[in-house]
Amino acid sequence: MATKDSSQKLRKDNLLTGSAWITVSGIVSRALSALYVIPWNIWMGSAAVVASANALYGKVYHIYDFFLLVSTAGLPSAISKQISHYNALGEYEAGNQLFKQAIRVTAIIGVLFGAFMYFGADVVAALFTNSDPRSIPAIRALAIAVLILPTLSIMRGYFQGYGQMGPSAISMMLEQLARVAYMLAITYIIMQIQRGNYVDAVTKSTFASFIGAAISVLYLLTCFARQHQHLAELAHTGSHKIHFTAQDFTKEIFLQAIPFIIIDSAVTIFNLFDQATFNPMMQSFLKISQQQLDYYYSLFGFQANKLMMVAVSLATGIVSSAIPLVASLYTSKDTSKITQQIINILRLFGFFMLPATLGMWAVSRPLWGAFYGFDQLGIKMLRFSCLVALLIGLFMVLAAILQALYRNNLAIKYLLIGFGFKVIIQWPLVYWLHEYGPLTATVLALILICYLMLHRIYCLYPFNLKQLISQNLSKILLAAVIMAMVVWGVDIFLYTVTAKIGRILSAVYLLLEVVIGAGIYGYLTLKFRWLDQNLGLDAQRWRRWLHLK
Repeated sequence: MATKDSSQKLRKDNLLTGSAWITVSGIVSRALSALYVIPWNIWMGSAAVVASANALYGKVYHIYDFFLLVSTAGLPSAISKQISHYNALGEYEAGNQLFKQAIRVTAIIGVLFGAFMYFGADVVAALFTNSDPRSIPAIRALAIAVLILPTLSIMRGYFQGYGQMGPSAISMMLEQLARVAYMLAITYIIMQIQRGNYVDAVTKSTFASFIGAAISVLYLLTCFARQHQHLAELAHTGSHKIHFTAQDFTKEIFLQAIPFIIIDSAVTIFNLFDQATFNPMMQSFLKISQQQLDYYYSLFGFQANKLMMVAVSLATGIVSSAIPLVASLYTSKDTSKITQQIINILRLFGFFMLPATLGMWAVSRPLWGAFYGFDQLGIKMLRFSCLVALLIGLFMVLAAILQALYRNNLAIKYLLIGFGFKVIIQWPLVYWLHEYGPLTATVLALILICYLMLHRIYCLYPFNLKQLISQNLSKILLAAVIMAMVVWGVDIFLYTVTAKIGRILSAVYLLLEVVIGAGIYGYLTLKFRWLDQNLGLDAQRWRRWLHLK
């Protein structure tokens, strides 16, 4: 009985509350990661220096993301999936042994990848930045963070395996707060006080990743200390039928993590491919300066990308909660509940991602203006990126479902097909659409991948797709479209009556349009009870408070 009570206490988050934790954390983290750009760009200096700094920062961070994903990205999801699996069997001690071995393995991984980044920085720069000498010191600064991030990811995955998203969510927010605070402080000192150069400021800014990771690790250690008694009780009173060696657990870690690493690396791989090929492709048919290339790449590869990833963070919350839940149901072989959970996940995705991406499209002008200053091409890039964000989110959710159902090979197969398709169509699209080419290739590749994944999930666990679309997704889409059209109309009016709009006024307009959009979407989903249908909530109290029938 004690085991059951402790288990229920630990596994207190369901799909909605777990998603809420990770979603809020993701939005806050992404928002901080985007908001720092405003003072960071101002302190950098002229528009030309800002473009070069953004391009350099974007390039080295795509490299960092790649190494981070290869060394850590699959681990939280893989560990949470397996611990959830063992917990469903009552084998809590086996989960603990898996976690301990994972800590040992990731410590070694961190040292290996960190050393490779640091001592092989010139090789890495040659592969991904066309041997740009400016990138080498920044790559080395980022290598320090890679030392501890694999271990950090395992700690987050352990809590997620117990259905607890709170510790992971708070640790991510603390990581971003510390990172952004350090970045802004060091940039101000170098550029405003010392009057230094932007390369040095970018290099020192990248070291902030280590500061954030260290703060996050310390917080999670306190969480472990607080829950030690409950975890020990579960391990002592649970089943002890599974007996694995350290070698068995190591094998299991890699077998489960590698597919997650490949899938989670997809977006970064796409970005790195764009980064490595954009300049050569553009220069193959255009006479264009390096400064102009930096400008174009900065727009879609860094600035628009950073803003659209705020919307993508909504899908991250759904994914983090869905994997342990579906994996646990798969262990119990409950087909009907698996099917219902898949429907719930897709409804949850539509409820949040459709208004988020359409809303971002509607407020693109003040959003870009507040962060980067007015740039017509940048605004167009951001609007196009909203479609990319929606497809990335859908890809993440569908891939997570397949992986939770132990169909890792299918998820990887469809990703490889889609990436191969992008490689084939990229150059013709860059030739035809110039700076829009890479994003267009990504959109078409993601559409292909998502179709293949959704079709396979439907074949494995058939559900009434027409009913899902007609009764849920179509209504949410209608509400989101109405909201976006009204906000877009307000945006046109505001920019028509105002002659000159700077960053401050853009921020005011952005806040106003977001409030209007949220109010409209909230009103429609409450009025017609779409909130209740999609999230499984009883929102009658809110309707009474707002005097809605």
